[in-house]
Amino acid sequence: MPENLVSGRGAGRTFFVADLHLTDERPAATGRFFRFLEEDVAGSDALYILGDLFEAWIGDDHDERVAHGTAVRLKTLSAAGTPVFFLHGNRDFMLAQTYARQAGMHLIADPSVIDLYGTPTLLMHGDTLCSDDIPYQNFRRRVRRPLVLALLRHLPFALRKRLARQARAGSESAKAGKTAEIMDVNPGAVERAFNSHGACRLIHGHTHRPARHAHRVGQAACERWVLPDWYDRWGYVVCDSHGCRLELPAL
Repeated sequence: MPENLVSGRGAGRTFFVADLHLTDERPAATGRFFRFLEEDVAGSDALYILGDLFEAWIGDDHDERVAHGTAVRLKTLSAAGTPVFFLHGNRDFMLAQTYARQAGMHLIADPSVIDLYGTPTLLMHGDTLCSDDIPYQNFRRRVRRPLVLALLRHLPFALRKRLARQARAGSESAKAGKTAEIMDVNPGAVERAFNSHGACRLIHGHTHRPARHAHRVGQAACERWVLPDWYDRWGYVVCDSHGCRLELPAL
């Protein structure tokens, strides 16, 4: 059985989203997400949030209104019988158990393999697949170390807020100087992920390039689903016992 298995359940539907980047500055995206939870996800087998639920997360004392509203609605969804799973992204990797409990979410590792209606399915945020972006990968390894995370979480709130603003500005500046190819997944990294985890289905976000990709890994035909962001559009992947599909509803 694959490592880090998170068992699925039921015979209905399971939803996957990523890169919502919720913030008080974009209320339209927040409204879409809350309606999505109530009109689409409610009553389903599970919701998986594959990172970057929030635009930035400076700790579980995060003070944006959207953090509280999101926790209330996710907790309501979970309490009604639809479990919510959260996998960290590059913007909200400091989200910890305190907020997860408030929101009724289960934290899962990146990567994780779940049994999705009988199909082993690999879940990732997707940033580790962009292995050609060496400066980012080096930064990611540094800030994800447990000691560094602990130190960051214990910094004064105002300082964490200032560092987050600086990090966002630095990220936007760095992206301006990178080619589209560098910021997309590396085919070799994708193949290694399939081989390492014994799955032939991969669902991830991060690149903001929604699509279904077919891969040949050895003798196996594999599929990779890329989730959309929720900036100018929105969408999700939904799976059942017959397979998965990408939904990109009109605004």
